[in-house]
Amino acid sequence: MNVQAYLAFNGDCHEALNFYSEIFKAEIKNKQTYEDRNIDIPNSYRKKLQHAELKGNGVHFMAYDAAPDTPLNQGTKIHMSVDLKTPTEAEQLFNELSKAGQVHHDFREREWGHFGRCTDKYGINWMVNCNN
Repeated sequence: MNVQAYLAFNGDCHEALNFYSEIFKAEIKNKQTYEDRNIDIPNSYRKKLQHAELKGNGVHFMAYDAAPDTPLNQGTKIHMSVDLKTPTEAEQLFNELSKAGQVHHDFREREWGHFGRCTDKYGINWMVNCNN
């Protein structure tokens, strides 16, 4: 079994995937725009991503730009969780993800290891962990 996240964006999916691609050193794959599909969508939205994946370096999640008539809100029921091998790697990733976003729990040593929680500039919640 494989379970993975599918992130929804309000028209800035490609920009967000470029951001994550740089941070995680992963590739954007399987990009499909609404233009590639026979879907009833406004012309201004045709070049938006209807599906894409970020894959590589231990990362794999899917993402898309929700259609304009699909209501999206900043949900708090899902967090992306990332486990890293060293506190230095974890802190660097946390700092990059939280830049221009919101820090909920500073990255620091906890009882179980190093941990920080933030919401990035695209409204995605992240938990960054290192158990060393």
